[in-house]
Amino acid sequence: MDLSNLKPAEGSVKNQGKRVGRGQGSGKGGTATRGHKGAKSRSGYSKKLGFEGGQMPLQRRVPKFGFKNINRKEYQGVNLDTLQQLVEDKKIKGTIDFDTMVDLRLARRNEMVKILGRGKLKAKLKVSAHKFTASAKEAIEAAGGEVVTL
Repeated sequence: MDLSNLKPAEGSVKNQGKRVGRGQGSGKGGTATRGHKGAKSRSGYSKKLGFEGGQMPLQRRVPKFGFKNINRKEYQGVNLDTLQQLVEDKKIKGTIDFDTMVDLRLARRNEMVKILGRGKLKAKLKVSAHKFTASAKEAIEAAGGEVVTL
């Protein structure tokens, strides 16, 4: 091995690519491979999202309707049958609060929880949540439990 057959390690040198816009002598001067005129040849050009070459974009052709309430509150629903199943599986005892629901992966940390009335609840539970449906509240209290709104 001597200086005449030294090579960089495999994969250490990336292909440098063509240097454009460095004068006519390079063969890549002038338009610098951008073609002639038009938006794409200009510096600072970036295609807008949904751009269709000047044709009216799809999101502007399609009719809009409806109403999105920006103040809407989203709740993660938890049904009574889910709570009853957790009691039967001995995962919860007398009380279930928000932290317990997060630990049991019924909700995420930054979500709000609403207890829904599907199923039967036989266990006496103290349930803490952000909201309750009327039927869920009734069923929890009928089973001898307690409802705590956060």
